[in-house]
Amino acid sequence: MGMPLELNTLVVTKGREVRIEDNWFELTKDDYRLYPIDIPLDVRKTLESDSSGTCVIKKVEWENKQTKITYQLVSLNSTN
Repeated sequence: MGMPLELNTLVVTKGREVRIEDNWFELTKDDYRLYPIDIPLDVRKTLESDSSGTCVIKKVEWENKQTKITYQLVSLNSTN
């Protein structure tokens, strides 16, 4: 029996990110997802929204049919 796995090349938060400290965040998503580590990725609130900034994922954890990523926000796109 196979394991369903989704490959993501962008981080979509839907407003569920949790700030750990300064520019470090954690985000938990349903299902198993694979993200590139140590490569800059776009961060967006929704799939259709403009980029909110750029992050670098430092840690990916799979457990109980969920994926938790820890990422550092390296740039923020201002709305001004």
